[in-house]
Amino acid sequence: MASEQHSRGGSAAAEDTFVVSPDALDLASLARQVAHDSAGAIVTFSGTTRDTFDGKRVLQLEYEAYVPMAEAELRKIGRKARSQWTLHRIGIWHRTGVVPVGETSVVIAVSSAHRQAALEAASFLIDALKARVPIWKKELLDTGEAHWKANSEAAVHS
Repeated sequence: MASEQHSRGGSAAAEDTFVVSPDALDLASLARQVAHDSAGAIVTFSGTTRDTFDGKRVLQLEYEAYVPMAEAELRKIGRKARSQWTLHRIGIWHRTGVVPVGETSVVIAVSSAHRQAALEAASFLIDALKARVPIWKKELLDTGEAHWKANSEAAVHS
């Protein structure tokens, strides 16, 4: 990712990466960035644009964000995950702009010594992102309708 930025916190958190960008996302690249010699697990999540929602045909999604605020909130949820699980590295990248059907809008990768911590943290991170990060999604349907969507499926995390 060309516009990659890293959070700066504690020693482990300093190697975390939180990026909101119009660039295409590469899950394999993110997984390599969170790799660690002490990690027995690297869990990844990739969210893609699907072609239907509630029985309606979706042509594309469009994401907008206030990038400084969105990246700051991603760092906060990263710190929250670190307070709940022992993790080596965390990476969350979210795309902005038009994301056609079949393309990726968000990737998450988490490394830890054991799989349970990485699995739980990855699930927490995507739910918290959808609930708290100021990234807005517009859905364009084949009828020509366009709707801004709230992330109503997300669980609220504090």
